[in-house]
Amino acid sequence: MNNNNALLIIDMQQEDGFVLDNLDTVVANTAALLDTARSQRIPVIYTRHINQADGSDLPHGEPLAADGGPGSYRAGTRQVEIIESLAPQPGELIIDKGRYSAFHRTDLDAQLKALEVDTLIVCGVLTDVCVLTSVFDAFALGYRVRLVGDACTTTTQAGHYSALLIMANWVYALEILTTTECRRALQQLEYVSLIPEHPDLFAHQPHELQSTIARLQSRLVRTQE
Repeated sequence: MNNNNALLIIDMQQEDGFVLDNLDTVVANTAALLDTARSQRIPVIYTRHINQADGSDLPHGEPLAADGGPGSYRAGTRQVEIIESLAPQPGELIIDKGRYSAFHRTDLDAQLKALEVDTLIVCGVLTDVCVLTSVFDAFALGYRVRLVGDACTTTTQAGHYSALLIMANWVYALEILTTTECRRALQQLEYVSLIPEHPDLFAHQPHELQSTIARLQSRLVRTQE
């Protein structure tokens, strides 16, 4: 990777309102990415999704608690803090957001420009919500995106892979990697990744979803010799 990279870790918080698929593995993979990024002196940026405790900033239709405040990611609670094993180190940037995208009503774009970053290495949760919208916004703003698929998750495996396929189909500046291959890339070693060659590369009908997921996965695995 010869670009000016930054590692963007999306919403890896202690919020327990959602049961996430394969979360322990995603946390471990994120920790491995952090180790490599820090050793290579690549900027690390975290986002936290935080809803105002009184519910005053919630979008229409957001689920509410019994007291009228937000049902999740409530400001001032433990749930909005970063998972302890992934805790930021001094000097690492934390971006607080009140909407899905890391770029919506935040200064993330300005911070990245100040760091002269042109390529985002993205991981986090939820693949089909905050990761998806952040990746599309990053693409719209002109960033290259390297998405670490096995360092992202959501509530179901189907939702996770559906989001990966949507991004692979329509984010033209996208590269998808596994954690292992991303770490190799950051260390300037040979690596395997998927760079979509054309729009709608993974177009499929509903009955083809499982085989399309397998086709995606096959492009991310190093061929055994």
